[in-house]
Amino acid sequence: MINGVTNRVNIDRYILNALQEDITSEDVTTNAIMREACKGSAELICKQDGIICGLEVFKRTFELLDDDAVFETDVKDGDVVKNGQVMGIIKGDIRALLSGERTGLNYLQRMSGIATFTNSLVRELEGKKTKLLDTRKTTPNMRPFEKYAVKVGGGTNHRYNLSDGILIKDNHIGAAGSITKAVSMAKEYAPFVRKVEVEVETLEQLDEALSAGADIIMLDNMDNDTMREAVRRVAGKAETECSGNVTKERLAEIADIGVDYVSAGALTHSAPIMDISLKNMKPL
Repeated sequence: MINGVTNRVNIDRYILNALQEDITSEDVTTNAIMREACKGSAELICKQDGIICGLEVFKRTFELLDDDAVFETDVKDGDVVKNGQVMGIIKGDIRALLSGERTGLNYLQRMSGIATFTNSLVRELEGKKTKLLDTRKTTPNMRPFEKYAVKVGGGTNHRYNLSDGILIKDNHIGAAGSITKAVSMAKEYAPFVRKVEVEVETLEQLDEALSAGADIIMLDNMDNDTMREAVRRVAGKAETECSGNVTKERLAEIADIGVDYVSAGALTHSAPIMDISLKNMKPL
């Protein structure tokens, strides 16, 4: 489902927490009108063009409410879907379908929106060496789903969390006293197989990071001319990442400067949802 990010048990925990947020004691509306179990179905309908993502999460939401729930679909994550397309049919106890509808759609709409938005930015980098990265600017308790959606959209995941990689930012530098000290301590503490990335805001900081032996240099909020000079100075001695004020309109020119990576928090914090509905619910 979300390979390489977390296992099924952990994914279930996230979904169950979301269901419990929506159903603190009972779904009073559903329980009022559906006093007994009744098998039913509903159609999953796309209401705009885009890249679908999160179908397994959608299905799992209903399975956690009804062991016998079945989701029938010929669509898979990463497929292009069209406005008006019936993407599948969910079948099960109508009470589970009604109670899980909003939670299942929340996941599917959010993940599909991120995949679609990511894909629109990735297309701006076609033919370039520069790879598009996400960040840790994710919705709390949605990180595995949102980072998976970035990958489905054609993007690349940056570090998953604080345990996943060394990234020395401005406040780390301030705490350590200098870039040189921060890099030295990181290399002393971490296994030699770990790369050390350093965020720099000026060319002077860049030179210090290179001298200290940084493996990756994050060029933070630099204008194009400064970034171009930074890439010239790096000259292959480290990998480069552009971050800050990254917009769709700037992507092509950033790539032309020659950075290896460009990271955009907007992939996860600003992507609009995809409009998807669960309609035509009926007893079977």
